[in-house]
Amino acid sequence: MFGDCISVPLKERELYRYNRVWIPDNEEVWQSAEITKNYKAGDRFLHVQLEDGTELSYPVDPAALPPLRNPDILVGENDLTALSYLHEPAVLHNLKIRFVESKLIYTYSGIILVAINPYKQLPIYGDAIIHAYSGQNMGDMDPHIFAVAEEAYKQMARNNKNQSIIVSGESGAGKTVSARYTMRYFATVSKSSSNAHVEDKVLASNPITEAVGNAKTTRNDNSSRFGKYTEISFDQNYQIIGANMRTYLLEKSRVVFQSENERNYHIFYQLCASAMQPEYEHLKLGSAEEFNYTRMGGSTVIEGIDDRANMVETQKTFDLLGLKGDFQMDVFKMLAAILHLGNVEIAAVGDERSSISVEDKHLNIFCELLGLNCDKVARWLCHRKIVTTSETVTKPMTRAQAANARDALAKKIYSHLFDFIVERINQALQFPGKQHTFIGVLDIYGFETFDVNSFEQFCINYANEKLQQQFNLHVFKLEQEEYMKEDIPWTLIDFYDNQPVIDLIEAKMGILELLDEECLLPHGKDENWLQKLYNNFVNKNSLFEKPRMSNTSFIIQHFADKVEYKCEGFLEKNRDTVHEVLIEILKESKFHLCANFFQDSPVSVSPFSSTINIKSARPVLKSPNKQLRMTVGSKFRNSLSLLMVTLNATTPHYVRCIKPNDEKLPFEFDSKRVAQQLRACGVLETIRISAQSYPSRWTYIEFFSRYSILMTQQELSINDKKQICKIVLQRLIQDHNQYQFGRTKIFFRAGQVAYLEKLRSDKLRHACILIQKRVRGWLQRRRFLSMRRAALTVQQYFRGQRTVRQAITARNLKQTWAAIIIQKYCRGYLVRRLCQLIHVAAVTIQAYTRGFLARKKYRKMREEQKAVVLQKYARAWLARRRFQNIRRFVLNIQLSYRVQQLQKKIEEQSRENHGLLERLTSLASAHMSDVDTIQKLESELEKLTAQKRTCEEKGKKYREDSEQKILKLENQNKELQEQKETLEIKLQEKTEEMKGTISKWSFKGVIVGILEKNFQNQKQDYEKEIELFKGEIKVLKEEKTQLQQQIQQEIIIQDGLKMEVGQLKKQKIPELQKEIELLQTQKLDVEKQAHSQKRELREKMSEVTKQLLESYDFEDVRSRLSTEDLEHLNEDGELWFAYEGLKKATRVLESHFQSQKEIYEKEIEGLNFKVEHLSQDINHLQKLFREENDINDGIRLEVSRLTSENLVIPDLKQQVAELENQKLDLENRLQEQTIKMKGNDFLSILRTTEAQNEIDIKDKESLKDTIQGIEGLSNGLMQDEVQDEVQSKIKQVTTRLAVENMDLEEKLDMKDRIIKKLEDQIKTLTKTIEKAEAHAPTVPKEYIGMMEYKKEDEERIIQNLILDLKPRGVVVNMIPGLPAHILFMCVRYADYLNDPDMLKSFMNVTIDGIKQVVKEHSEDFEMLSFWLSNTYYFLNCLKQYSGEEEFMKYNTPRQNKNCLKHFDLSEYRQILSDLAIRIYHQFIIVMENNIQHMIVPGMLEYESLQGISGLKPTGFRKRSSSIDDTDTYTMTSILQQLSYFYSTMCQNGLDSELLKQAVKQLFFLIGAVTLNSLFLRKDMCSCRKGMQIRCNISYLEEWLKDKNLQSSNAKETLEPLSQAAWLLQVKKITDDDAKEICEHCTSLSTVQIVKILNSYTPIDDFEKRVTPSFVRKVQAMLNNREDVPQLMLDTKHLFQVTFPFSPSPHALELIQVPSSFKLGFLTRV
Repeated sequence: MFGDCISVPLKERELYRYNRVWIPDNEEVWQSAEITKNYKAGDRFLHVQLEDGTELSYPVDPAALPPLRNPDILVGENDLTALSYLHEPAVLHNLKIRFVESKLIYTYSGIILVAINPYKQLPIYGDAIIHAYSGQNMGDMDPHIFAVAEEAYKQMARNNKNQSIIVSGESGAGKTVSARYTMRYFATVSKSSSNAHVEDKVLASNPITEAVGNAKTTRNDNSSRFGKYTEISFDQNYQIIGANMRTYLLEKSRVVFQSENERNYHIFYQLCASAMQPEYEHLKLGSAEEFNYTRMGGSTVIEGIDDRANMVETQKTFDLLGLKGDFQMDVFKMLAAILHLGNVEIAAVGDERSSISVEDKHLNIFCELLGLNCDKVARWLCHRKIVTTSETVTKPMTRAQAANARDALAKKIYSHLFDFIVERINQALQFPGKQHTFIGVLDIYGFETFDVNSFEQFCINYANEKLQQQFNLHVFKLEQEEYMKEDIPWTLIDFYDNQPVIDLIEAKMGILELLDEECLLPHGKDENWLQKLYNNFVNKNSLFEKPRMSNTSFIIQHFADKVEYKCEGFLEKNRDTVHEVLIEILKESKFHLCANFFQDSPVSVSPFSSTINIKSARPVLKSPNKQLRMTVGSKFRNSLSLLMVTLNATTPHYVRCIKPNDEKLPFEFDSKRVAQQLRACGVLETIRISAQSYPSRWTYIEFFSRYSILMTQQELSINDKKQICKIVLQRLIQDHNQYQFGRTKIFFRAGQVAYLEKLRSDKLRHACILIQKRVRGWLQRRRFLSMRRAALTVQQYFRGQRTVRQAITARNLKQTWAAIIIQKYCRGYLVRRLCQLIHVAAVTIQAYTRGFLARKKYRKMREEQKAVVLQKYARAWLARRRFQNIRRFVLNIQLSYRVQQLQKKIEEQSRENHGLLERLTSLASAHMSDVDTIQKLESELEKLTAQKRTCEEKGKKYREDSEQKILKLENQNKELQEQKETLEIKLQEKTEEMKGTISKWSFKGVIVGILEKNFQNQKQDYEKEIELFKGEIKVLKEEKTQLQQQIQQEIIIQDGLKMEVGQLKKQKIPELQKEIELLQTQKLDVEKQAHSQKRELREKMSEVTKQLLESYDFEDVRSRLSTEDLEHLNEDGELWFAYEGLKKATRVLESHFQSQKEIYEKEIEGLNFKVEHLSQDINHLQKLFREENDINDGIRLEVSRLTSENLVIPDLKQQVAELENQKLDLENRLQEQTIKMKGNDFLSILRTTEAQNEIDIKDKESLKDTIQGIEGLSNGLMQDEVQDEVQSKIKQVTTRLAVENMDLEEKLDMKDRIIKKLEDQIKTLTKTIEKAEAHAPTVPKEYIGMMEYKKEDEERIIQNLILDLKPRGVVVNMIPGLPAHILFMCVRYADYLNDPDMLKSFMNVTIDGIKQVVKEHSEDFEMLSFWLSNTYYFLNCLKQYSGEEEFMKYNTPRQNKNCLKHFDLSEYRQILSDLAIRIYHQFIIVMENNIQHMIVPGMLEYESLQGISGLKPTGFRKRSSSIDDTDTYTMTSILQQLSYFYSTMCQNGLDSELLKQAVKQLFFLIGAVTLNSLFLRKDMCSCRKGMQIRCNISYLEEWLKDKNLQSSNAKETLEPLSQAAWLLQVKKITDDDAKEICEHCTSLSTVQIVKILNSYTPIDDFEKRVTPSFVRKVQAMLNNREDVPQLMLDTKHLFQVTFPFSPSPHALELIQVPSSFKLGFLTRV
């Protein structure tokens, strides 16, 4: 295997310095280790440390070092080929991390999707997930089976080329489920508009084929025992129109034999479970335990599976496919006959014969069900007919042969039945037209190897060899296309070609041909065939081997592994023959289905063979002999060749299903089993091919974004980013062979991305260190400057004091005082003099200035209005009063708030005191338990005296030893004394000799002196030695006495310490002494802290309690003290004293706690007193508030009276408007008058106008009187000094009314001027009229708000007003809802005529017209917005003028006159309401369609905070077939689209409430789509992406605020997304973090929170992954939460829409029809 070791270039050996590597392991396949010693070239050992801390010297070959481990940032990648180091351990580890920790079952490996069976239902297959993957490019989302299906569907639609999805894997790996989900995806995304429900029929074929072709095995409860290739056909619109199914190699032997703990096919058990139902009584079935063919495995029931319910489901799917009851009953009859056939008893008659009783119950039922002759069946099951050239011989069969014949017949019947059911399913899925393209889904068995492998495994592995060859060629082809596309030189890659194995099996004189040849022989045997294989291939073909210990097996070296096949049964299974006589009997069956099965010319199974035109990439292998085609092997070879032809003519997509463990445990990862399957399914071969070339591929933009930190300023100054990348790479990686520059991508060899990541992390780490250095230097610098300033200040004051002390003397004080007195008088004189001058000048200036100002003010008061000045001062005064009121109100609020806070603090302190008391009681109880334990220790110490005798014996031995030592010392002393005596004697002798020699040599004085010196020196030396000996003797004596004393002491304490030490060593109790000393010190610390921190009551009590609890941890004491500590502790008998000290300390602490308790109680009493005092203050304040409320009520009454008096103002305004209308009427009248007008009539009009003017003048005077009364009232109120607040409020109201009255006076003045102008115009008109000869008066028209029309004009109205009306350009110049008002005016005219037919007709055509225009413009947002608004206004008009009191109360008196008189239109109101809801829903759908494609790029992918994200080094290769979106949307695009929606709705006059509901729906869509995409994109789950999302949410909130839409509740719909962004940013390590997450993320479900935590992916090394233990902790905390276990939000969810009633303010009689509406045939009434 290529992952065992890697050949390392010299330059890359630098990476083997303190890095991590993978080393082989027997249990985990590979084990991670860290290099602890720098590896040097030529070293034979690699010093590593395993993850468990074990140090290891691993032997290595310098040319092939262990594979390196990828950086942590690359672990858990979506695509295995994105890993920097591509080898088996990296692949295995990446899959394990994703599967076990992140709970992700899908992973890409190049073009392969690796799917690991989780053995658990996951919420990742709903319709919301399907819609999320629909239309997405492969690689944009997390790996998923839906992504592969979408890629196949997209390529089919784009390239018009057939596709195929190949799903393979072991039994139990999840192939069937994966294929089912793939078909479900196609059925969902390509639904046809017809009512044929073809998609449902295609999906319905799965339960039927699973019932008749799936069974329980030891590895899988729903194992497919056949291969299936389903072609799903599409039309030119790429909608499903039909399907066709091909099956391969049904396991027929399972019908008659099952291994232990296995079952037969599901359909048998479903039928037995339903046997008691009336419709199945004629089948005469029973429970599954009653039949041999169903009870053989000993497991008739699957846990959690209801066979009876599954039978009902199977019948429903039959019905859905159009296979009704008669067909179903025929199938069930055949199945029941097979079960009864298995129960036929065969009796042995001697050794060579057998027989079956004609009266056998099950035989009769079998014959009855199939319409057969019972005698013939009984005879020919036990006999066989041998036909020769001359005669026909009937030969009896043994019991075993008869049983084999019976089983062969059952298998034959079931095989024909299976083919028949598949044929009928294909007929049901047949379509009349011609298919445009198809997608094939191949659900086929993976490579299999068991303890005993037979013919079935041989065929399965043969098929996998063919598929593997096709896969290798396809991968090689894709690699070549990628290189050619990027203009990179293509070098031939050596990949495994399994053509030799295929030739061994299928070539001429291969295994299959030899098998067919042996099957032709009458007496062919398995042993003969095996011998032929040995003769032909042993030692001739390296892929074929003969086992050493077996002569009945052979071994083939497949691409995955070596497999040993047992030859027994090969021939029989290949022949698959049934005796001809039995076939003839079945042909004569009265049961038509049975008879048709065994006809000579069966109907073709596939009805689509003529419609599929497939060109083979390789020639089909044809059999040389026609007879060989009838064997199972030849049939399978031909069908497999046809399958290869089909696959070669399509674009394949691969799904490899992996079984993680054999125990079917959820999310358990068995590394050995997974590695075995990865090798077998070709995943590692893909990795190997990628690793040989350039596996890591980055676009230039991605490389620039990731590694810009490694670029210099000079390089960044270049404008061309592509050129920058080239320059940087050439500088960073010297070996140019390690990378290649393509047209759009940079290709890296394995390991280069890891090297770049190392450089990047080193650069970042260096930058962090530099920043830390600067910051720390700045902090130290600031600290130094602060200290320097403090020192200077101290010096300044010190020096000042010193100078003052030196300067202060009596003389200096006198002089100073005298100088001060002189200065005082002098300065006073000078200042008085200057002040007099300034005073005179100031008075003079003031006089002139005040005069000037007075004159100027006088002129200004004359020139300007006095009211302006009054207003100025009045407003200033009001502002001051308003500020005082606000300040007083704020103070009141603050006071109440502070009172509430004090109450809360008191309550919290009382609760804390209660808690402290409870903790004191618990401490007391703990102390009592500690006393008990100490008493137990005393009893144990008493038991220690039991070993007294042994210690006494030891003491005696010790005394004896000491006595012997003393005797030895005494002997040594005697010897030393004797030596001393001998030395003295020798000394005397030498002195005498020296004296003699001196007398002889007296003449040599010098020599004598020298000798004397030498003698003195020797004498001194001898004396020193004697003193030393004496000292040693003295020391020995002292030691003797000390030893005697020690012996006496040991005799005294022999009953105590040594016995206790020996016993305590065994029990480890004396470790308590050291802890007791710690307790004493801790007690002293506690007392000190208690005295120093009396004010901090709660902290002190918690510390004392904590220390007290910690001090009695006996187990901790025992664990910390060693044996040597015990001996040291008990050496002087300190244990008992320490224990007594502990008891004393405990008493002191108890007394201390009691005193603290009394102090707390006193403080609580003081606080209670304060609370009572505050409560009294609160009651007093409440009384004041009540009095103020009473005063305010009086103010409100007065204000209401004043406002009622001011109601005259609107009437005056209305009069002004009427006068203006009169002016317009007069002008119109002047133009319309003819020469025949009479002067008298005109004069009457003039008189009415003057009378109206007089009335206005009177109203004006009355208004002035009212204002004066109000002012008087306000002056009276202002005199009340006690009621300050009353005055302020009355003054505010008064001033407001005064301002309004002044404005009104101005308007009245304007009206007077208008009246004067009108009078002048009237005079001129009068003069003009008098000059005229004839006068003709004209009465002004009074409109009543109706539109007169004729019934034949209805179509023109609808055409012009509804169908042809274009809202753009029209809505700007008209009132909102003008078409609706015009339509209602027409309705009023029909009501006015009291014509029900006319009204009904008009309402119907109006509603139909609105429906038509909405249908024609169903995708036009502006048109839908326009007609939603008009439908809403039309509905409101029908309500407003319906005459119902509920709606009339909002009308003006004139509007109430326009109510409908004769008809009740409530039914039409309901119809219009339903229509408005339909328009609203379509309107929402159009908005969602316009904005949905912007959401994910703008909210997730776009960087609102530039430079903060930084691309992660995923290196993901998007499929070459996927289209990259050229349009890039940003957050600005979303906001612009929202603004467009908002402005259009406002222009079309959409009601504000409806607008808010629409915005809320849009914001929900934005949040849901973004969150759903976040769930399915692991690469987006990072802290920095959370910051980006939160920033984008803030932009949306700002948009809401800018448009004044905060009340729309749109912000609340973004709460789940906001919480998800917060979850990505928050710390995820401790228990407090988990608790905070659970408390904060209330809008996210448990599944969603766990999904985000599992998907969290750090972008760089400075972030940490979320540990699985933390995820489990959060999940445990969320278990009590009751929420829906749904991952995805429903983006199709629509909030309930409400249409609030909003009366129109526009008077109908004033509405005019624009000429652009082309409604000139309508007449205003």
